[in-house]
Parts: sequence; C-alpha cells; structure tokens
Amino acid sequence: MQHPKTIEYFYSAHSAFAYLGAWELQRIADAAGAEIIHRPFDFAPVMAAAGGQNIQKRSRSHIHYFFGREIRRWSELRNLPLLRHRPTYHDHPLALANGAIIAAGADAGRMSRAILQAHWRDDADFADPETLRCLADTLGLDGDNLIHAAGSATIQAQHRANTEEAIARSVFGSPTYFVEGDMFYGQDRLFMVERALQTPFGR
Repeated sequence: MQHPKTIEYFYSAHSAFAYLGAWELQRIADAAGAEIIHRPFDFAPVMAAAGGQNIQKRSRSHIHYFFGREIRRWSELRNLPLLRHRPTYHDHPLALANGAIIAAGADAGRMSRAILQAHWRDDADFADPETLRCLADTLGLDGDNLIHAAGSATIQAQHRANTEEAIARSVFGSPTYFVEGDMFYGQDRLFMVERALQTPFGR
C-alpha cells in the first residue's frame, strides 16, 4: 500500500515569503492529495546556525531587492495584499505565534495563513495574545484555549524541537519544504515541490 504524500513545511510566523507562498502551497497539496506537516521554527537560531547574516548587516541594495522589490512583485503575482513598509512588530518574539500554529493541530494551515496575512497586510503584532486570540476566534477556533495551549510547556517543547530539527537538517531560510527528504528553499520553488510530489527529482 502506497504511503500518503507529505510536504514538511519549515517556516516562521513572520516570514514574508511564507506568506506569499502559503495559499499556493495549500493548492498544490490539495491537488496532489498530500498532507502538509507544519514545522514552525524560531528564526534567529536557525539563521545563526546556517551562517546567515543579520538583516542589519546586509547591504542596502540586498535589502532593497530581496525585501522590497522582490516581495512586491510576488505579492502582485500571487494577488496578495502587502504593506508598503517593514511591519512594525517584525522583530517581536516568535514563540507564541509559532506555538499557536502548532496548537491549532489540523487547523494549522488556516491559523498560519491568518497570522501571516495579519502581519503583512494589516501590520498586526503576532506576539500579542489578544491579536492571536481574535484571529483564532475569527476562524471559528476557541481562541482562549488555543492561546493557553500555545504558551504551554508541551507546545513550546515542540517549537524548540522544530527549531533543532531545522538546524539539524540544514534549513537556512523560511519557507523551506521537504518532499521525501528532498529540500526546496523558498516559495519561488513551489513549482518544483509540485513536480516532486508527482515525479521525484533524480539524485
């Protein structure tokens, strides 16, 4: 019996490119009958382990291109609304928002898309419990219980495990997808993820 197809999805709740690829990822998974396994991780330690530069240390031209022009082009291509400035709360801690996604279980996809969109469209603070509670309630989830669970020792242990696994598997950015162990970095590689679900790439 053939095992179900899966996409392991490593990302952070503040990632612009995770936002821009989120709905396309779901479309691809639905079309292939694949399950998305959500692995929200803490961004800074993963980047540090991969040797990535802090954004403050990158050149102005790099920031302008990758976090300006490139994001705006993809937002137009994906037809997703986007702030014209860096989100106000972008550097806030990720633990609670990532925890809310993990705690959402089968609704992780809907919760993650709601958080990402609120951050990049509405300039919402993803670290604010009330903001997360309202987003969960809007989705028909129990916001109070979800936020309580998001900060619990069990969920935060899973968050740390996701972060450690991302480091162990040489993830170096958000979003990163794995299909049958094959890594694809960046939402601009989703067409490759789609192909890999049907025909794996040669090694």
